[in-house]
Amino acid sequence: MKNPLFKDVGLAFFRIAVSAMMLTHGLPKFLKLISGNFEFGDPIGIGAAPSLFLAVIGEFICPLLIIIGFKTRLSAIPAAITMAVAAFIAHGADPFGTKEKALLYLVAFITLALVGPGKYSIDKK
Repeated sequence: MKNPLFKDVGLAFFRIAVSAMMLTHGLPKFLKLISGNFEFGDPIGIGAAPSLFLAVIGEFICPLLIIIGFKTRLSAIPAAITMAVAAFIAHGADPFGTKEKALLYLVAFITLALVGPGKYSIDKK
């Protein structure tokens, strides 16, 4: 890009928008976890409570860190893994249209893991 400002603003916009949208999926799981309701699917066979805990990390905690740009590359990894489990295991037998959202998030978080947060973040990389 000719203007690095556009690149950095674009990365900040992408990072914040994707993570904010992910929070709409993670917040209900977080509220469920803190209320003590551990009913949840067990897609990888570790139990409902650990699965819920890992989903909260991938869909709530990590997106919050990505929004502020703290340890963005590292935080994008659990979020991407959560979306890979959602797309390929939880919705593995479903039609493409059902798993499409999880795949889009997966691509977005892999992209953030590769390119980093940009200049407008706590990490400033």
